Amino acid sequence: MNACIITLPNEISTLNLGMKLGCVCDKVLMMYLYGDLGTGKTTFSRGFLRAFGYNGHVKSPTYTLVESYYLGSITLYHFDLYRLNNIEELEFIGIHDYFNSNALCLVEWPQLGIGILPEPDLVLTLRYVNTIREAEIFSLSKEGKIIIRKFKRIKDLF
Repeated sequence: MNACIITLPNEISTLNLGMKLGCVCDKVLMMYLYGDLGTGKTTFSRGFLRAFGYNGHVKSPTYTLVESYYLGSITLYHFDLYRLNNIEELEFIGIHDYFNSNALCLVEWPQLGIGILPEPDLVLTLRYVNTIREAEIFSLSKEGKIIIRKFKRIKDLF
């Protein structure tokens, strides 16, 4: 199966989801993060970074468009396109330079970069169902399918 749905009763569970998914991502990856304001995209990203041993401050790159995290042999780029006024802004920041052979990319509000961004391996959608958050992870590549299979094996272990 190419999808997985997880209930997230609190912020800690969103953080843990990021950590668990990060634990099974050992290769270059493009992940799109969808969700309304306040659904936990940056919290998920913080957990994802923790899986790689990063314990520093993780902020939403809303005003800078991208934050870079150097994690040994790989670099994680966390994009937030919410305040993008024009798709040409992505060209100005050299967007294509970020997508290389040793980069993991998390992109919040990817719908604002259509036509410039490469296709994702995984899509994570965070939403509220009544008062509880829910996450749906969907794969769009062979690598994405492998990651979801690995994730399903470990998601209840810790």
